[in-house]
Amino acid sequence: MSCEAAFIKKLRERGFRMTPQREMVLAVLHEVEDFATAEAIHSRVQERSPVVDISTVYRTLELLEDFQMVAHMDGPDGPRHYELLGIHGLHHHLHCRICGKVVPLAHEETQPLMEHLEDAYGFTVEPESWTFSGLCAVCRSTCQS
Repeated sequence: MSCEAAFIKKLRERGFRMTPQREMVLAVLHEVEDFATAEAIHSRVQERSPVVDISTVYRTLELLEDFQMVAHMDGPDGPRHYELLGIHGLHHHLHCRICGKVVPLAHEETQPLMEHLEDAYGFTVEPESWTFSGLCAVCRSTCQS
């Protein structure tokens, strides 16, 4: 099932419909290679239709996130960044807080941590997108020098 078809199906299940504005937001997300802020997505949507406002982009991103089709990462510069999961599937990120580098981390690599949390604390983690902040090897070596 295509990303658009999955979105339409999930919208209908909630009593919503696919609007041209939602379709444009989804199309822009397909064009973005990595993460993009809502403002950047809005800017690209406005190139197609200047009448789409930023609140429509935010509402569409929230729906896509509810449907587990989009993940977000809080950026070091403040704004939240969004990524379409349809491209990469469920995964997580390592984020360097100094240089901003983002490294994808396969969901399967976090399984032992999720199992440990359930065994040790009886806590079941929901497999949404996680971001682990820290220092990449280059920044860590620079800080230690």
